[in-house]
Amino acid sequence: MDEVLIYIGSALAIVWGAAHLFATKPVVSGFGDISRDNRLIITQEWIVEGIAICFTGLLTLLVTALEGVANPASLIVYRVSAGLLIVIAVLTAATGARTPIVPFKICPFLLTAVAVFFLLGSFL
Repeated sequence: MDEVLIYIGSALAIVWGAAHLFATKPVVSGFGDISRDNRLIITQEWIVEGIAICFTGLLTLLVTALEGVANPASLIVYRVSAGLLIVIAVLTAATGARTPIVPFKICPFLLTAVAVFFLLGSFL
């Protein structure tokens, strides 16, 4: 069961991170007529968040597949990854989720759910 939880969390993180990457252009365009510098900064930040979420999912998936869930290093990866996702979820809840844009409102809940999967998988 613990392995299944990690794989579910990993898949959700990879899919959500990829969705961030694919949505970059529409999100940046949604800001309307902004300066080139602001457009570049928003683009960078949006891509970085997508990469960070994908990386977290990929890292947990690979460590599980290659080392198993009982490996002490795997447990560290799961717990640190959960911590990172919770930080991103709190940041998103305090910023983007306060807008009317639905994906921003979903993000804190989805990232928290993934973190819970990782934590449950690491403690069961």
